[in-house]
Amino acid sequence: MDYKGLILDIDGTLYNSSKRITEATREAIFRAREAGKIIAIASGRPIPGIADVCRTLEFAEKGGYIMGYNGGRIIDVMKGEPICEVTLPDGIVAEIAALAAEYDAPVVGHAPDSLVTETPEDEIINLEARLNHMRVEKIESLADYTEHRLYKCIITGSAEKLAELEKIAAKRFEGRLSVYRSEPYFLEILPLGIDKAHAIDVLANHLGMTKDDFIACGDGFNDLTMIRHAGLGVAMANAQKAVKQCADYITGSCDDDGLVPVIEKFLIA
Repeated sequence: MDYKGLILDIDGTLYNSSKRITEATREAIFRAREAGKIIAIASGRPIPGIADVCRTLEFAEKGGYIMGYNGGRIIDVMKGEPICEVTLPDGIVAEIAALAAEYDAPVVGHAPDSLVTETPEDEIINLEARLNHMRVEKIESLADYTEHRLYKCIITGSAEKLAELEKIAAKRFEGRLSVYRSEPYFLEILPLGIDKAHAIDVLANHLGMTKDDFIACGDGFNDLTMIRHAGLGVAMANAQKAVKQCADYITGSCDDDGLVPVIEKFLIA
């Protein structure tokens, strides 16, 4: 198969465990782009949290696409043009806040430039803010928040608690919202149908391509949909077990430049 594009998760895939893109990985991505391949980043992160990746990979100068919020906001970086933008529907945030309160779990909403929450002291929410270079804004009530439309909400907690809450949320919001964990301690709640598989379809349609033209690489639970959906689904050696089980190909870990052999074998061979 003559694959035409590469879609990459960030944490645990493009980034190593030190949250860095190695020079070997960067050079391989540059070679793929020079060979005419499309490079896109698909992440649960907000757009500000992908800015460092864009700079490192020179998307503004040489081209590339970012799919933030698991595909809720897709941008052609070189042109500075949005391809897709979807926010949570009216009224649903109050229901999400009520669910979190019912299970005594912190919850945070993603506004365009800040994280809004009633619990700004929560350690995991602050980790999310640091990773994405966003400020945490304390609000009195997430249920009553109307200043900005929200791209998604995240409920935080232990892996055990969220594994159970994921099932409850999926049932409660069935047919209305997308619910899944991006990390064991992050339960993400997004507009219905917004996931990385949907993002592939939106980008492919925009470019006049199909999902089968793309290689998708990832390691986390929120990568499952795109790894199943793409022409070639690649799991990192450090991926969650479920991700490895559904992948077409397993490469090295993020700490061993696992993306390099994928690029060399399937894109620039």
